[in-house]
Amino acid sequence: MNKNMYPSDIKPWKKYYENFEENFVVPQESAFMLLEKSANKMPNNIAINYMNFKLTFKKYIDKIINEASSLKKLGVKKGEIVPVFLPNIPEARTTIYALNIIGAIAYPINPLLPPKEFEKLLIENNVKNLFMFNMFYQKYMLAIQNSSVENVIMTYGTDMIPKYILKLKNILDCLKKENRNTLIPDSVISWDEFIISKSNENIKPIFEKNQTSVIIGTSGTTGTPKGVCLTNENLNSMALEHLNGSLNFKPGDKMLDILIPSIGYGLSVMHYEGVCGLETILIPTLQSDIYSLGILMYELLTGKLPFRGETAVEIALKQLKEPMPSIRKEIPDIPQSIENIILRATAKNPKNRYADAREMHDDLLTCLDESRKNEIKISLKYPEIDLDDGKMLKLKNENLTKKESDEIIAKRITQKDINKNQNKSIVILLSIFTGIVVLITSIVVLLPKLTKKAQVTVPDVSNMTVVKAIETLQEEGFTVSQKQIEKSSTVIDEGKIISTSPSGGTKHKKGYEITLYVSTGSKSVEVEDYTGKNYLEVKGKLEAYGINVIIEKKEMEVDTDEDYETNIIMDQSIKKGEHLSKGDNITLYIPDIKNLYPDFTDGTYSVSDIIDFANEYKLKLKFIDKDSKTISITSENANEYADYKILNQNRTAGTKVTENASFTIKIDVSSSSEGGSDNKTCKEEGLC
Repeated sequence: MNKNMYPSDIKPWKKYYENFEENFVVPQESAFMLLEKSANKMPNNIAINYMNFKLTFKKYIDKIINEASSLKKLGVKKGEIVPVFLPNIPEARTTIYALNIIGAIAYPINPLLPPKEFEKLLIENNVKNLFMFNMFYQKYMLAIQNSSVENVIMTYGTDMIPKYILKLKNILDCLKKENRNTLIPDSVISWDEFIISKSNENIKPIFEKNQTSVIIGTSGTTGTPKGVCLTNENLNSMALEHLNGSLNFKPGDKMLDILIPSIGYGLSVMHYEGVCGLETILIPTLQSDIYSLGILMYELLTGKLPFRGETAVEIALKQLKEPMPSIRKEIPDIPQSIENIILRATAKNPKNRYADAREMHDDLLTCLDESRKNEIKISLKYPEIDLDDGKMLKLKNENLTKKESDEIIAKRITQKDINKNQNKSIVILLSIFTGIVVLITSIVVLLPKLTKKAQVTVPDVSNMTVVKAIETLQEEGFTVSQKQIEKSSTVIDEGKIISTSPSGGTKHKKGYEITLYVSTGSKSVEVEDYTGKNYLEVKGKLEAYGINVIIEKKEMEVDTDEDYETNIIMDQSIKKGEHLSKGDNITLYIPDIKNLYPDFTDGTYSVSDIIDFANEYKLKLKFIDKDSKTISITSENANEYADYKILNQNRTAGTKVTENASFTIKIDVSSSSEGGSDNKTCKEEGLC
């Protein structure tokens, strides 16, 4: 390899891709427009297969457009950032595309994001509307309450599926009712409520060049997670790279998708699947066999895993050698019938487990029946150490060390036991897995009723002093969090309680921890017009009043010769005349300068000018003649070419300048600028 060449110049990876189209044209249209164009070619093909519920491309597009209308009715604006806090379910996909239609910005959220980081994300982006999975709500409820979120649209992951397909309507309805009454305030909008409300406006897809469409969060491994802005062109380019690569999929092919859209690659695959016309089989979780379902059920009910260790081998050995921990020892109130289901699902001997997921499903349907209330602990039919068709597990060499035997056993369980159910019917598992998870969740919700544990109403302590509020709550048997959250209020006097979390009137067990929201009073600062001022000066002034100042760069394109001030405020999130109190947020926007390529063919630029420009922006400059042969031109010999006409440039005038970009200039060395050849277009010369 030439030491002066970059890996990108020789592209060694290309040998692994057959028939890869390197220079394809990215369509100037939104992601939804590209999806719709593909869908119109195959309207009756299956686009989404979720829990055996199938959506054709036509119905898929219809649902997206209908949701866009609901977003308009909700008041979502063009350019507004809307977090999509959903797992790999159809609603996540339709929401991202629906936001794309109206020009709003989707922000898919990783379910592993800590509540504090989530709260920061909501505050910094001034989030007003949020899409959320119901099982996430309780964990992030406080973060939402501390932010400016006005609407939470909640889905259960089954809202799109007709109830006759689920065959679990009664339990599902019970689950929704219980969640509504105990965990979720009335202000939360259900998916059904949201989707039924439509705008009267005619919904037309919005597309603007280089406009942000989706924000993807970084992993945070090297620092605080950051949002990466992706345009429609970025999304379409990622999809077309797959389409023009070596995947060799064709419309109608099936793809099993377990990737969440909050991952960049997951998002690109999501878009590619639709553009290519694939039938996407969505799996909301990676847990896909009977044993894993049992482990998942134990974890959902207890909040921890049954087997823990420092290494995978250690955990595998524990699964083989140690009995499954009793869930009733952790939570005595859990009925024996539920423990029996877990014990059978996680049996070490596969012959003791359910034959298939349907058998487990049928057992779950009756586990809360009155007839099973006094059920005795299950007695497994086959020995638990019998892992090989009734023959006792023995080691051929009795002199093996314990470490060696453990390694053999670990290998046996990995190869024999854990993969045992891979040959089961995938179709059956996919169709009822969500039903099982719903049932497990309903068990959690219904346990207080089953065990008849009394719950106490949280007293309303608003407008009380902190001391009085703590005293009142403790008298009712609640504990009070030492951390109190301060918020400004024009109604509640300083030092008194605004509200609590959970709020007054809701019911919880004695000992439940209550968080107090304490008023800081109505002290406020009137917002001025800060545009044109130095942001450092304004920031210092506002922060002295306890106001959180967020500095964001706003893209600004300027001519390369234009002077600019990078510290000057261009815009602000809060208008002049409004008031801010301690703890409130304001965003100040400063220039993010993007220089543009000039038109070097207009006759006003010399070869020396081009060299200076390339050096300034660290461009990889190359000069060629009309026959595309390289010409060696440097600062030292530039004067020799001063009179020759500049024919073309591979970077279009008016596009952004990025460092280290390749920049090719074609000049006419056959004649001077007085009589040069015709100035052909960039496309004709093969430079674009």
